[in-house]
Amino acid sequence: MHQNKAAEGIQALQYFGEFGGVNPSISDSSTYTFLSAKTMFDTFEGNTEGCYLYSRHSSPSNLYLGEALAALEGTESANVFASGMGAISAVLMQLCNAGDHIISSRTIYGGTYAFMKNFLKNYNIHTSFVDITKVENVAAQITENTKCIYCEAVSNPLLEVADIQALSRLAKKHGIPLVVDNTFSPLSISAAKLGADIVIHSLTKFINGTSDTVAGAVCASTDFCLALKDVNDGAGMLFGSTLDSLRAASILKNMRTLHIRIKKHSENTLYLATQFEKDGLKVVYPGLTSHPSHHIFQKQMDTNYGFGGLMTLDVGSLKKANSLMELMQKKRLGYLAVSLGFYKTLFSAPGSSTSSEIPEVEQREMGLTDGLIRFSIGLDHDIHQTYLSMRQCMEQLGILREVGVPA
Repeated sequence: MHQNKAAEGIQALQYFGEFGGVNPSISDSSTYTFLSAKTMFDTFEGNTEGCYLYSRHSSPSNLYLGEALAALEGTESANVFASGMGAISAVLMQLCNAGDHIISSRTIYGGTYAFMKNFLKNYNIHTSFVDITKVENVAAQITENTKCIYCEAVSNPLLEVADIQALSRLAKKHGIPLVVDNTFSPLSISAAKLGADIVIHSLTKFINGTSDTVAGAVCASTDFCLALKDVNDGAGMLFGSTLDSLRAASILKNMRTLHIRIKKHSENTLYLATQFEKDGLKVVYPGLTSHPSHHIFQKQMDTNYGFGGLMTLDVGSLKKANSLMELMQKKRLGYLAVSLGFYKTLFSAPGSSTSSEIPEVEQREMGLTDGLIRFSIGLDHDIHQTYLSMRQCMEQLGILREVGVPA
């Protein structure tokens, strides 16, 4: 099986438990002992390596997971957090002070949007939301107070694709970091290798893959990761958004199958998107040549892992979207639930769920309609049968008839 460097890097990591176990031992301690008081002082000051003080600072289990994530993204280091939002908020607060400015994609996760627009303004930090696919629009917003450019490699929920290389060139020209949330496209896109300075993940999604854990990560330089953990002014340290060691160990185990899962998610999603487009439905998927940024994704992707496991269908109205989702769940085709990366297909109407923090006027401006359904396609073995069953649900509700498809 051919694998890219990211997958090889993860699999090359090898840890032994204290008693020779093939899994590293879980550090089930909140605090750690020192043989000398001076070593404790030096650890507080950040002058020691390999010493653990208190699990809010770090723990062996979190360190193991961080090393695997750094190998995944090709960065020097990585810190893990108790949620994706914990990672995002720590990064932005680390980069910005009162009076500073952020440029962000207009289509991002609703929680990120709310944090930038509503919460940060309380600290006199303001955000300009732009169409990230137009680099000239980004450039026009840069001021002397701009402290970062923020985007999602593949945006939630509209699946717009950022040209990370072009954005990186722009960011470097102005001496500001490019921050990329790569939650939707692990392995398919290696954001750091394309020029991102800081890569964020919600580990809750594809990387963990079992919908039983909430976690996040920041992959970046050693200096930035240490700055986040500084006891005096590190946002990661002082916000206290520390990942539990038991959950870190669980995620590390699940990462070993990430390369297999991403391939299957991508394979199944491409099949469904292709079939539904042939049926005349309004489907958006970066793997389709009809996608406006198909060539951008293709240019920066690792072809071993495909175009990802997310697609959208617009069925015209929220009433129809809800009816379809409820029927598909009844037919055991998946779950009407938020999140993504699960072994079963998950579907939701983002305008009234994961993107509900974005005002309706702005939703319309960016093209987020009531009838849009976001699908995280699962690991179904017989994807053709899944297609036929989903199609049957659409026929039953008259959705296909409306686009001229005969029953």
